[in-house]
Amino acid sequence: MTGPVHQETSAVAVELERLRGTAEAGFARVDGAFALLVQRSDQSDRQLTEHEIRLGDLERNRWPLASIGALTAVTTAALALWGLRPH
Repeated sequence: MTGPVHQETSAVAVELERLRGTAEAGFARVDGAFALLVQRSDQSDRQLTEHEIRLGDLERNRWPLASIGALTAVTTAALALWGLRPH
């Protein structure tokens, strides 16, 4: 009588081993996907930091443009008035 029980136990053990292998493969895929997401997140963080630095540099270097524009406008107005003066 122990023969059929032993065969059922062996079949269950084989099936459990198969399920274990499937679960391990699934966890390996999930771990790989998480590792990829972490890597992409790190890359995004680096890019964001680089863009913030570049934007800060642009903001600091922007002030001469307004000054140059104002100086050009004043110079143009002064030259126009000087050209209109009677000789």
